[in-house]
Amino acid sequence: MAVDKPAGADTAHAPAQPGKWRLGGALWLLGMPGVVAVVWALLPTLKVNEALLPLPLEAVLLLSGLQTAVLLALAVALGVWLAPRVGLRAPAVSSWLAGLPVGPALRAQLVPGLWGGVAGAAWLWLLSRLAPAALQPSDPANAMPLAVKLLYGGITEELLMRWGVMSLLLWLGWRLLQRGQGQPRKGLVATAVLLSAVLFAVGHLPAAQALAGVLTMPVVAFVLVGNTVFGLVAGGLFARHGLEAAVIAHVLAHLLASPLL
Repeated sequence: MAVDKPAGADTAHAPAQPGKWRLGGALWLLGMPGVVAVVWALLPTLKVNEALLPLPLEAVLLLSGLQTAVLLALAVALGVWLAPRVGLRAPAVSSWLAGLPVGPALRAQLVPGLWGGVAGAAWLWLLSRLAPAALQPSDPANAMPLAVKLLYGGITEELLMRWGVMSLLLWLGWRLLQRGQGQPRKGLVATAVLLSAVLFAVGHLPAAQALAGVLTMPVVAFVLVGNTVFGLVAGGLFARHGLEAAVIAHVLAHLLASPLL
């Protein structure tokens, strides 16, 4: 996947740069529906095991939501401060906040995002056919709700892993290896895409363990390879076109794949 130039390089004009607090607040609010959705999805499981909980059910839900909301705030803050320094952008959201037309910034990301979503859906379909039996839910009703996949997977995860983690990784490489001079080189961008994709995959291991019961080598390999590949797609889109392209691809991948799984 080509990651040879940072986001915003395709635009003829300098990207909009709204205030950091406004951009951070907007992106945090954009990711919060996913936090609510994933906490709500935990409710049935927690109710079944309510007697084993160390705290009242409501307190467990609140603390779970607060923990994820704080992580989201940290990731958003990292991206707001570091992403522009290494050429990474959220062009459509930034244009909206700056009072500029959103259409041009969004249209530039739409086609790459759509292609990424179609490729991601095909990859998810293939993975569903190759998944180890331990990762197949015994009761289809226990599968992750589509709303969680779209809101948390498609938006919140992109804010956490691409906007936050990938921006931090690229900034660190740029500061250490280029002394903060010039635009990040191709190798640094590619490395940040790869490392953030691997961390994205590692972040799915706890869910795999909860489903499989034990992390065997086949399960770990499947989860790491499967999620790293899509992480490369999303990271490449973020680096080349902008955050919204990665979000479009992630949301569309789940949306298109859902009827096929």
